[in-house]
Amino acid sequence: MVATYQILSLLLIFALSLLIVRIGSVALRMTGLSPDVASFQAASAFSGAGFTTEEAEQTVTTPARRSTVKTLIRLGSIGLVSGLTSLLLSFTNANEENLRTLLYILGGVVLLILFAWSQWINSLMTPIIEWALSRTTDFNIRDYTRVLGLQNEYRIAEVDVDEDEWLANDTAEELNLADEGVILLGIERGEDYIGAPGPDTEIRPGDTVVLYGKEDRLQEISNRNKGNIDAHEDAIEEHEDILDEQEQVID
Repeated sequence: MVATYQILSLLLIFALSLLIVRIGSVALRMTGLSPDVASFQAASAFSGAGFTTEEAEQTVTTPARRSTVKTLIRLGSIGLVSGLTSLLLSFTNANEENLRTLLYILGGVVLLILFAWSQWINSLMTPIIEWALSRTTDFNIRDYTRVLGLQNEYRIAEVDVDEDEWLANDTAEELNLADEGVILLGIERGEDYIGAPGPDTEIRPGDTVVLYGKEDRLQEISNRNKGNIDAHEDAIEEHEDILDEQEQVID
């Protein structure tokens, strides 16, 4: 006889684990992380896998993110994952009844995973989770990846400035970066950070500038030599073409 109670218990634990990770992922996304990063870090924190990456450092930079990760770690540590493993191993004996039970469990787990990966289910559940979190927490929905177009061709880049490069020893206004479609977001100078620098702020060799713009333009600027006026003028002309295309979309 198939152990129905045990099967249902196992599938319930698995479904609860998926739901907790999903809620954690939405919560992290509401603090500004991209969907991919939020999903990975939520699963990592809950499972206790302990991945140490730059993305993991971003996940604990704000109180809201730290609180979310801490909750996921605590829920994962109370035994949901280990309980899931123990129940599964209890059905691994070689007799026919336990083998049939194991097949039922694996089939149920596959169905739950397919259910969790369903775009239709995600589009239905995400607004509900966001609504619940917004009513019970201080999270604000700030999907900067989508707002800034970082999933397309736009990027935020850190560029180290050397003496012989285009960016060195000029102010933001003199460099005319805006005419190239590039925004200067900040300057890292040693241990100091200059946020939203003014047009008269000079960029010095040894600085690290934080720029926002199209990926290919940021790459070109990072490699542009001092005095390369032709590259600057070509970039301005290219940006003007982009502005013309955008005006057509607006009209």
